[in-house]
Amino acid sequence: MGRQLATFSVEGARYGVDVLHVQEALRFQARTPVPVAPPGVAGLVNLRGQVVLAVDLRVKLGLPPLAQGVEPMMVVVKVGSEPVSLLVDEIGDVIDVDDSQFETPPDTLDAALRDVLVGAYKLDGGLLLALDVEAATAA
Repeated sequence: MGRQLATFSVEGARYGVDVLHVQEALRFQARTPVPVAPPGVAGLVNLRGQVVLAVDLRVKLGLPPLAQGVEPMMVVVKVGSEPVSLLVDEIGDVIDVDDSQFETPPDTLDAALRDVLVGAYKLDGGLLLALDVEAATAA
């Protein structure tokens, strides 16, 4: 059985989210900071009148921030019934994957990364890490 994943990259690693969870992919939007927000919460974004929480995946994954002056892209995903914006380095394509390519997260991955993955797909071009949107957006 196959599925479609919307892909994006963070620090050179490729990630995928089931397209059924993706609302849209956008260029950077201005964010309003949230005082005393937990690490990883990058602020709030106004998307056509809807206030959406922005989560910086670099912080969630324990990675350094983007270079000064480089703006992240946004992948807006549905978590429950609420949209949440994931800040990523680059938006990729929608690709078809097959369940036979799926494996659980390898033990060699950093614990912070393993906590936000449902697994990985072995593809010809390398690993595609399947992101758990609920774990990645949890405070």
